[in-house]
Amino acid sequence: MTRNIYDSPLSARYAGSKMKYLFSPDMKFKTWRKLWIALAETELELGLPVTREQVEELKAHAEDINYEVAEEREKQVRHDVMSHVYAYGQQCPKAAGIIHLGATSCYVGDNTDIIVMTEALRLVRDKLVAVIRVLAKFAEDYKELPTLAFTHFQAAQPTTVGKRATLWIQDLLMDLEDVEYQLSKAKLLGCKGTTGTQASFLELFEGDQEKCRELDRKIAEKLGYTQCFAVSGQTYSRKLDSQILSLLSGIAQSAAKFSNDIRLLQHLKEVEEPFEKNQIGSSAMAYKRNPMRSERIASLARYVIADAVNPAMTMSSQWFERTLDDSANKRISIPEAFLAVDGILNLYANVADGLVVYPKVIGQHLLRELPFMATENIMMDAAKRGANRQELHEHIRLHSMEAARVVKEQGGENDLLARIADDPIFGVTLEELNEIVKPEKYVGRAPVQTEDFLRDSVAPILEKYSFVREESAEINV
Repeated sequence: MTRNIYDSPLSARYAGSKMKYLFSPDMKFKTWRKLWIALAETELELGLPVTREQVEELKAHAEDINYEVAEEREKQVRHDVMSHVYAYGQQCPKAAGIIHLGATSCYVGDNTDIIVMTEALRLVRDKLVAVIRVLAKFAEDYKELPTLAFTHFQAAQPTTVGKRATLWIQDLLMDLEDVEYQLSKAKLLGCKGTTGTQASFLELFEGDQEKCRELDRKIAEKLGYTQCFAVSGQTYSRKLDSQILSLLSGIAQSAAKFSNDIRLLQHLKEVEEPFEKNQIGSSAMAYKRNPMRSERIASLARYVIADAVNPAMTMSSQWFERTLDDSANKRISIPEAFLAVDGILNLYANVADGLVVYPKVIGQHLLRELPFMATENIMMDAAKRGANRQELHEHIRLHSMEAARVVKEQGGENDLLARIADDPIFGVTLEELNEIVKPEKYVGRAPVQTEDFLRDSVAPILEKYSFVREESAEINV
C-alpha cells in the first residue's frame, strides 16, 4: 500500500472488488482491444482489405497487453489511444496497419464507457436483488410483531415491524425497475467517425450506404448488444450519463431513507444494526453502540446524490458535435458514483442481514401510547351500554390530559386505563380494558398487507433473479 499519495476512499475502503475491476485500467484497455478486433473482423466481412490472418493475430493478443510499451509511447505522443494502437501493433506486426482503421478515438473510448457502465449496472441490479431478498425474509419474520408507527416522528397508529420493512423494499423495487429499464435500452455508440457522419467509412466502402449501416449492426452484435445509437456527434449523447447517475442517485436516496430509519430505531433501542463482539463504538464512551454502518450509508448516499449533478451539467454544456470539457469530469464522476453505490449496497445488505430486534422494548413503547389510541373503542363500547357519547368524550378528554401530564411532567407511566376503570361512567374493569388494548387489534391490515406484498410484488422478482445470491459484503468496519 502506497502511503505518500492520495488514494480514493471509495476504492480503498468502500467498494467491492468486482465493481473496482470494472473501472480498472485492465478492463478499459482489454475492452479497447475487443472493440478493435470487432472493427477489424467486421471490415473483413464487409470486403475491406483486412485478412483473416490479421484478425486472428489481434485475437491472439487480446488479453496480454504490453502496458510498458503503451506508457512509454504516451510520454512521446501525448495521446492514450494512439499509444495503445502502437503497443498493440508491436505485438501484432501483420495487423499493425489495419488497427483502428477508419475510426476515431471515441470509437474505443465511448463504446468502452458504455460497456463498463452497462456491466456495472448489472452488478448494481444483482446487489439490489440481494438486499431485497434479505429484507423480504426480515419482513416475513416480523410481519405480525406490532410496533408504534410514527408520522412526523410523533406517535401514530401502530403498524408491524415487518410492514415497515415493506416500505424499504418497495423503494428498492422502484429502483430495480429503473435499472431494468435502463439495461433494456442499452446501446453502443457504434462506429460513427469524427462528427457522427461515418464519412470515413463511406469513403472506405466506396459510397455503399448499406455497408455503413451493417458496420454498426455487426460491431454491436459482436460486443453482445442489439443496437447502436441511431445518430450521434463524435460521442454518444451525454444524456445517457445523466440518466444513469440519476438512477444511481435514486438508489442512494432509498438506502439513505433506510439508514435514517435504522438510526432512529437504534436511538429508541427497538432495532439495532449488527454490532460485532470486539467492535468499539466510541473512543471516549466505551458503553456506546453507534450505528456507524447506517451512518456510512447516509454519508455515501449524500455524495452520490450530489454527484448526480455533474453529468447533468456536462450534458447541458456540450457544444454541437463534440467538446472535451466532459472528459476530466466524466473520468471522476461516473466511476466514483458506481463505486459509492456499490459500497452503499454492500453496507445495506450487511446491516439488513444482521438487524437485531428487541420485541420487549417495542412492546413497552407501544403500550405507553396505545391507551390514547384505544379511547375511541372504549368510548364506543360504553355508548353501546347506554352512556351518553358526549359525556364520555369529555371524561376521556380530561382523563387523557391528566395521564399525559403524569407522563410528561412527572416522568410516570401512562395511567389512563386505570383512570377510566375508576370512572363509573364507563362501567368497565381494568382487566377488560387490558383486553381491549391488545396491540394486535390496532395494526389494521399490516400483517395481511405484508403477506400480499411479499407474495405478489417481491416473490416474482426473487424468482426472476433466482440466480442472484447474496453478495458477501466487502466492508472495512
